[in-house]
Amino acid sequence: MQNHPPEPFRIKMIEPIHLIPRAEREAAMKQAGYNLFALSAENVYIDLLTDSGTGAMSQSQWAAMMEGDESYAGARSFYRLKESVRDIFGFEYFVPTHQGRAAENILSAILVKPNCYIPSNMHFDTTDANIRARGGRPTNLVIKEAFDISVHHPFKGNMDIPELRKFIQEVGAKNIPFGCITITNNAGGGQPVSLENIQQVSENYHEFGIPFFIDACRYAENCYFIKQREEQYKSKSILEIAREIFLLADGAFMSAKKDAIVNIGGFLAMRDEDLYQNVCKELILREGFPTYGGLAGRDLDAIAVGLREGLDEEYLSYRINQTAYLAESVKIAGIPVIEPPGGHAIYIDAGGLLPHIPQMDFPGQALSAALYLEGGIRGVEMGSVMFAHPDPDTGEVISPKLELVRLAIPRRVYTQSHLDYVVSILQSIYQKRDALRGYRITYAPELLRHFTARFEPL
Repeated sequence: MQNHPPEPFRIKMIEPIHLIPRAEREAAMKQAGYNLFALSAENVYIDLLTDSGTGAMSQSQWAAMMEGDESYAGARSFYRLKESVRDIFGFEYFVPTHQGRAAENILSAILVKPNCYIPSNMHFDTTDANIRARGGRPTNLVIKEAFDISVHHPFKGNMDIPELRKFIQEVGAKNIPFGCITITNNAGGGQPVSLENIQQVSENYHEFGIPFFIDACRYAENCYFIKQREEQYKSKSILEIAREIFLLADGAFMSAKKDAIVNIGGFLAMRDEDLYQNVCKELILREGFPTYGGLAGRDLDAIAVGLREGLDEEYLSYRINQTAYLAESVKIAGIPVIEPPGGHAIYIDAGGLLPHIPQMDFPGQALSAALYLEGGIRGVEMGSVMFAHPDPDTGEVISPKLELVRLAIPRRVYTQSHLDYVVSILQSIYQKRDALRGYRITYAPELLRHFTARFEPL
């Protein structure tokens, strides 16, 4: 079994958690319409719903927050964040936002027009929805190995370059206002993208005059995988790798709630001054003044420090190996997971674990519900609830290729004993898996339905 690495920190403050009785969990789930997002957090024992904004900030981040400058315009906190963004990412222009989806919203509002196409390796939920909300067509062009959970490809998040070129030529570059890549690839198992692949993606976009934006929310974890798995980068620092990546792009959007290890915040960065001016106009309408972007000054300072802490190699080694420990332990228990483990989460193959539940009955939702009912653990479905969508031309529902449940590990929060508890609950579910049944939706909005949908068991 993968060894669990010792935490490279000491615990200074604790937050009590409680496992409520089974009957209370059943009542809570029924009241929530069997949607894990609708549960009260105090009724959750181990919360692996997301790693976004759920990490523990460091003493340096808390100290920086005490120096937060709350001036409406031109706060010192903004300039400290600006220095971190320029040093790491190298972009001339940037604006802070309250989180990553706000950056996606602004970029989409300016550039996305009806029936245009936005290619990526795999768009995650809010990126996908922001594009669709404006009539655009998000298109996923990840390599085929991404859909085989057992294949040990070192960079399963890579874009399929031949398919990308073919796609651009088929739809026409004039119909692609910008192209993306997500690092790491959250929708496909938290899998990394190689620097070689990012270089090829950049060359292909730029050959056709298409601006290239990186979804950078887990860029530091991706850099760590590059250092471990691409021979030519083994002697490079994580910061050097990051700078080389973003030199290839025209811009980036980031939820700082991931690799900057903060509870709120994000940014949108770019090289083009005209685009920056348009972004500022949208930002003022939707978020706030360009030097605070919907955040308090103290939040800007926390991000400025967290961006640098997230690049620490000792921390990243602990982070990646903690995920690998959980993945290996779950695999030994007989639970199929995407291999090799990604950076921030393990992804359970709910469709493979529960083959008796058809895709239309949401096996991922069934497994997510069982995790909470059995052990008070909150994960998230990443299958047909989250990603099924109607074809814009035919109206036919297009279902995803994988039915997954993601268990995302908050940064610097849970210990080995917590992870071992998760494994024990999964072992219990495995023993009674044939008794699990599917769900049907009783309410759902058109976009991002997984956040607020309601279900009932079949």
